[in-house]
Amino acid sequence: QVQLVESGGGLVQVGGSLSLSCAASGIIFNIRAMGWYRQAPGKQRELVATMHSGGSTNYADSVKGRFTISRDNAKNTVYLQMNSLKPEDTAVYYCNAEIRPLGIGTWYDYWGQGTQVTVSS
Repeated sequence: QVQLVESGGGLVQVGGSLSLSCAASGIIFNIRAMGWYRQAPGKQRELVATMHSGGSTNYADSVKGRFTISRDNAKNTVYLQMNSLKPEDTAVYYCNAEIRPLGIGTWYDYWGQGTQVTVSS
């Protein structure tokens, strides 16, 4: 069974930094895109950043220049370095990955359990 396990997050003051990591485990044939989404109270889940296996990235305008996504394909792990954090970055952050399990010819969308990021002013 494929799982995404997140770590990191927590409470930080405005202007501070946090890092998140997400590791995919299980019997995996291949992983296409990996990335991060977030959901603040009362709002819809939104894209934060994604990274394709080839290295191309996509960022939400609100985090460009402050957040950096990176990936270790050998470890099936994606990271998110968050700098210059603002109160509006407060949300539950979810890891997402497009994974093709071994022996299955279909790609599936997997989600982590979510990790809270709180930025205090």
